[in-house]
Amino acid sequence: MGIVNIDDELHDQLRKASTVSCRSINAQAAFWIRMGLLCELNPTMSFNEIVAREMKAAGLGEPAVPLDQTEPA
Repeated sequence: MGIVNIDDELHDQLRKASTVSCRSINAQAAFWIRMGLLCELNPTMSFNEIVAREMKAAGLGEPAVPLDQTEPA
């Protein structure tokens, strides 16, 4: 494991995003780095397409109820 120096503003954004995502700050940084790399390597794919491909590769299928078809509470 290495150390990466980032500016204070980016670290603050990481901290906030990690709270929302229920990840550690390190896990959030790793997620952003991995997704950024995958997006650069696959410029014709959208973020959602990349996430769907990675979920499928991990053995996860489609959600039981698509998020855009849920009824309001």
